[in-house]
Amino acid sequence: MADLKILVPLDGSKNSFRGLDRAIYLARQYHSTITGLHVVPMVTPHSNDPISSMEKLFLKNAANFMRRAKIKAAKSGIVFNDKIMYGDFGVEIVRYAKKHNFDMIVIGSRGQSEVKEVFFGSTSNYVLHKSPMPVLIVK
Repeated sequence: MADLKILVPLDGSKNSFRGLDRAIYLARQYHSTITGLHVVPMVTPHSNDPISSMEKLFLKNAANFMRRAKIKAAKSGIVFNDKIMYGDFGVEIVRYAKKHNFDMIVIGSRGQSEVKEVFFGSTSNYVLHKSPMPVLIVK
């Protein structure tokens, strides 16, 4: 199982970085690449729309933790690609994973969302049930 394509949804939370740590471990074992995906919880802006202060904040935060993730992966010799999208977290994660033929999704059990479910966060629960590829949920 060489050249595994691993998708890691990242929201900047400790749990999402625990997911990244597990993905790095797997990537080292299977000589794989990791793509970190962040979904901005907003409707995709039109190209001629001005960027709102809220969007600027979301994008600045995303750039910061994607940079941290890239450095962390590089220290382990892993190629890390990053992608930022707009929309609903779970829906966009599954859609992106399908479209780009990832072999697996590694996701933290809970992220930064306000609603906390009893066992899994709402996003990881959605991804677990909707993804056609294996999903590893990291606590």
